Parts: sequence; structure tokens; C-alpha cells
Amino acid sequence: MKKDLIFLGIETSCDETAASIVKKTKDGKINILSNIVSSQERVHKKFGGVVPELAARAHSEKIDFIISKAIKKSGVPLKNIDGIAATAGPGLLICLMIGMTAGKTIASSLSKPFYGVNHLEGHALTMGLFKPLRFPYLLLLISGGHSEFLSVEGIGKYKRLGTTIDDALGEAFDKTAKILGIKFPGGPKIETFAKKGNKNSFKLPRPILFKSGCNLSFAGLKTAVLLASKKVKTKQDKYNLAASFQNTVNEILKVKCKKAIQIFQERHKNIIHKNFIISGGVASNQSIRKNIKKISKELNFNSHFPPIHLCTDNAAMIALTGILNYEARKKSNLNMVSQPRWPLDEKAPFMKGAGLVL
Repeated sequence: MKKDLIFLGIETSCDETAASIVKKTKDGKINILSNIVSSQERVHKKFGGVVPELAARAHSEKIDFIISKAIKKSGVPLKNIDGIAATAGPGLLICLMIGMTAGKTIASSLSKPFYGVNHLEGHALTMGLFKPLRFPYLLLLISGGHSEFLSVEGIGKYKRLGTTIDDALGEAFDKTAKILGIKFPGGPKIETFAKKGNKNSFKLPRPILFKSGCNLSFAGLKTAVLLASKKVKTKQDKYNLAASFQNTVNEILKVKCKKAIQIFQERHKNIIHKNFIISGGVASNQSIRKNIKKISKELNFNSHFPPIHLCTDNAAMIALTGILNYEARKKSNLNMVSQPRWPLDEKAPFMKGAGLVL
């Protein structure tokens, strides 16, 4: 007989210390009982980016408090939790180890199952917190460290269709913000600047736009923004450059999303439910949402975005991933080690660096 499943999720892959309690009822309904996220923005602000050693120290100082707070808010006694999931990778190694150690300690002391899960799988399955997941579906994962199109075909079954050959889209947003003098974390503020600017003010490149399938490239765009910034004299110029950058990103995504949908449909010729899920921190950008919704509608796909507060790193998606791995009968593994690099599609070729054939 099926029973309710309650998991504790722990996330420490970068600069958020997060813990969450998620419940899946026996009839399949998902309830987020608590979802606590502690940002390290003030710790890293003066450095203009995340400093791994400082991030790890902050995680060590906060992890016990954040987990306790999540448990207390959920109203579920720790002994009644059915399993623990912690982010095992990818991410900053010394940060991952903090969450993994905490999760393993709790699991061991309670004799409960433990899952070291893939952070990217968490993003891939986030929509499952709100609606039943229908496999297969097309995923665009766009975050600070990753940009890729994937065919999600089941729990643990991922086929990469395209990826960035250099920088992630989130990194391009962050670097553009830094160039424009926006304080860390600046990426999300590009959208605010762009609303005040003229998107046609600067002509920026769109690397490999009609080449290399649905692979992406943002390094050249980032460099072009740096060069264009030499012409920036006024505040309005900054707004214009931000608007031009964001518009160029949307032009790139328009072409690449259409290509990804084409490739996905070729892979799944008889698919009935045409779902396109967009996840990761950059998916909170409203202009990108509007652009992809329009593209999806044109091609008869249903686009889905998590709520903005769950696009960025959080532990609810990690707890859910733990539950789904448990239901898929994957083995608990207290001996699992943190993995700073861990692709979802482990058979896909590494696509960064010199010598790529595009």
C-alpha cells in the first residue's frame, strides 16, 4: 500500500544555503511544507562575484540553523522524515561537501535513505512541484553555470540536444551587469536597465546563430558588450546597451529554441503532449519568458516556467528529486562523494574549449 513520502532536501552548491521539507501524498499530490533559502549576497558583494572559500565558511555557519528552521516550519518531526537528499554536484566542491556531510549525518543517525542528487536534475524536475510530469518533455536549463537543451525522458534519463560551447547565459548576464557598473548580483538587474533603453542602439553579434544545431555561444556576445561599453558616456547609454544585450539574447533564443523543438520532435515523432519547460535562474527574466512563450505558441508547444522564487537555487527541487529517485528504486548511497562536474547526460561529448567542429 502506498504511503505519504516526506523528504528533507539540502542545497549548498554555490552561494545559497537552503533546506526544504517536501511531501508527496499517496495520491500523488506534492506539498512544499517549508523552503528556506539563505543568500550570501552581502558576503560576496564587495568582491563582485562568489568567493568559494567564503561561501563554504558561510554554509558551515548557517547549515544547522537553516535545516532546523525548515524542519520547524514544516511541522514534521525529524524522526518522521522518510529520506534525505542533498546536492552532490555540480558546483563548488568545498560548498557541496558542507550540504552532503550534513545530509549524510542526519540520514545515518536516523537510519534513513540518503540520495546525493544532481543539482541540474533538480532544475529539470522543478515543475513536478506544481503539476504531474509527463515524459518526455523538452527542457531549456538556463542558469549562472549552465545553458543546455535536454530531452527529459524519465527519472535519470536525459538526452542532451544542445549546450553552450563556452559561457553560460547567466554568466553573460552577470558579466554584462558588471561591465555596466551594476553591483553583484547584477544579472537580474539587467532587465530593469533594459526597460529604460533602446534595444536597437547597439548592434551586437549572435554567435553560431544558424550553425551547430541548438548549441549556444555567449562568449563573443560578452566580449562585444565590453567593447561597446567603451562608447558608453551617459546613464542612458547604459540602459541602451542593456536593452541591446537582452534583445540580442532573445534573438538567439528565438532561433535556438525553434531548432531545439525541431530536434526534439524528430526524436519523439509520435509525441502527444508537447511540453517545453524552462528552468534555472535566468528563466525568471520576464522578457525571456515572453519571448519563449511566443515561440512555443507558434510551434504548438506548451511552455512552462516555475514560479520565480523557484527558478533560482533552492532545496525544494532537491527534496523532490530525492523522492522521485526513491520511487524509481534507486539505491540509497551514504558513500557517494561530491562531484564538481556532473553532466545530466553523461554520454554527451564535452563541448567547451578549442578544436570544436561546429
